[in-house]
Amino acid sequence: MEKMQFKAESKRLLEMMINSIYSQKEIFLRELISNSSDAIDKIYYRALTDESLSFNKEDYYIKVIADKDNRTLMIRDTGIGMTKDELEEHLGVIAKSGSLAFKTENEAKDGHDIIGQFGVGFYSAFMVADVVTVRTKALGSDTAYQWKSEGADGYTIDTCEKDGVGTEIILTIKENTEDESYDEYLEEYRLKAIIKKYSDFIRYPIKMDVTGRRPKEGSEDEFEDYTEEQVINSMVPIWRKNKNELKDEDYENFYNEKRYGFDKPLKHIHISVDGAVRYNAILFIPEQIPFDYYSKEFEKGLELYSNGVLIMEKCADLLPDYFSFVKGMVDSEDLSLNISREILQQDKQLKLIAKNIKNKIKNQLQAMMKDDREKYEEFFKSFGRQLKFGVYSDFGSNKDDLKDLLIFYSSKEKKMVSLAEYVSRMPEDQKYIYYASGESYERIEKLPQTEMVADKGYEILYFTEDIDEFAIKMLMNYEDKEFKSVSSGDLGLDADDKEKDEKEDASENKELFEAMKDLLSDKVKAVRASKRLKSHPVCLTAEGELTIEMEKILRAMPDAQNQQIKADKVLEINVNHEVFKSLKDSFENDKEKLALYTNLLYSQALLIEGLPLHDPVEFSNDICKVMV
Repeated sequence: MEKMQFKAESKRLLEMMINSIYSQKEIFLRELISNSSDAIDKIYYRALTDESLSFNKEDYYIKVIADKDNRTLMIRDTGIGMTKDELEEHLGVIAKSGSLAFKTENEAKDGHDIIGQFGVGFYSAFMVADVVTVRTKALGSDTAYQWKSEGADGYTIDTCEKDGVGTEIILTIKENTEDESYDEYLEEYRLKAIIKKYSDFIRYPIKMDVTGRRPKEGSEDEFEDYTEEQVINSMVPIWRKNKNELKDEDYENFYNEKRYGFDKPLKHIHISVDGAVRYNAILFIPEQIPFDYYSKEFEKGLELYSNGVLIMEKCADLLPDYFSFVKGMVDSEDLSLNISREILQQDKQLKLIAKNIKNKIKNQLQAMMKDDREKYEEFFKSFGRQLKFGVYSDFGSNKDDLKDLLIFYSSKEKKMVSLAEYVSRMPEDQKYIYYASGESYERIEKLPQTEMVADKGYEILYFTEDIDEFAIKMLMNYEDKEFKSVSSGDLGLDADDKEKDEKEDASENKELFEAMKDLLSDKVKAVRASKRLKSHPVCLTAEGELTIEMEKILRAMPDAQNQQIKADKVLEINVNHEVFKSLKDSFENDKEKLALYTNLLYSQALLIEGLPLHDPVEFSNDICKVMV
């Protein structure tokens, strides 16, 4: 028996594999089972063209056998087996793809595809085994061969005894170390869990002898252990079934089995595509937001399968960030893989799938908004914030995809409305889409700034989340209608507003407002007569792109630079209010009282906006001065 050496490049790759090129050692079992599935597939392919060969699916299976006493794990299949030359060719050269070459030579027309790739996947066994032994007998051969290797030093090939066609891979599991427990790969429960996780949808039975416990015959109090052979995998994936065969209950069960969440999904999307790229997918829109959704620990992504074999648990490239709440899986025949199944090339097929999935999710959400509004509002309560972040992020590049999915509370309808619904109700003379920002609907409703817009009969959208104004600023307009804050300098309610302001400034009140501005110094940009106030004496508005609400949000952030950000505030005075008479009188007769009134009105405006007072003690003293 001659000992053979690996090729130099293969030896280096094997050394990397032994030192775990994979992030999770447990995937070795996935790789070996995939190879076994390939070996059975090869008989199927051969049977398509060889009339003397029949393919009875019941005769083909994979069996996993753990032997704790001898510390071995065997993966046995009834596949096509290998000749001596094939052992040397496929197991002597790392990353030599026997399955791929076989498929090329035996193209089939019915889509019964080969998933595996002898080479790197097979050598993942060395992550958990000191010795790997392969006993195999090829279809049509009378001789069986044994391939054996203890790692990078080389391998031997010799004849052996073996009953029946197929392959047995025997791993001598490593001893435990301080950092790693290898015993788990001999434990029944652990092996079952790995098979269910990665290989549940392999199309051939994966069998194991499973231990159970039952009452002894004739006894009620005594029990005995027994062993029976069970099929561990489900074999037929739900995503390959006809949609007409499935009920909502089937999808919900799948959602629970895959542990996508502890809630009940609001909607599912079942996709089957057979075009430029072939894939199946089942996606879920959850009902509840995950507890860690806005934490660093949360990972977005869909499970990715290649012909029923799990490749990645979280393929982030399949979902845009604004749809990161979507759960589910994708199974494709066309994705390119490199050194291992868990490292996916960023190829055209993946991008095509991702684009298609994005459109399917968007269409489903739009349909939900139209046909099941109550459920959509439930969804939006959980994940609307993420859609708004999507509008704002990436310099607004996604805004066209998302703008029709946004809903906000309406001052007139007293419920959530879409932008399209708002615009459809706008009177002919209304120029803008008006909105107001605040901590709650109740507080916004009491804002003095809303009075004039509401008096015109115009609808106002209420923004209560910190992201709202930033998203709308990025959106800029909807159906050519610009967004306008009720606190903005120019409400656009009257074409002559600007002219009126200029006349007001030139009026007898000009000196009063200048005096008030001097008293407030740089706290405000200007003091002027208000065209929006009716019953309230005072309010703050802002000029420019930065609103007062945006200033509050930015200054609440930890970034020191944000602390210097200030909106250009204007103190607006209601000249028709009783308070204004006192202001005028103090301006003419008592400059100390003017300063007192000015500070009080400014503090009042700050409190209405939910802004902190510059000096609460001074404000308290000013109140006392008025009272005495």
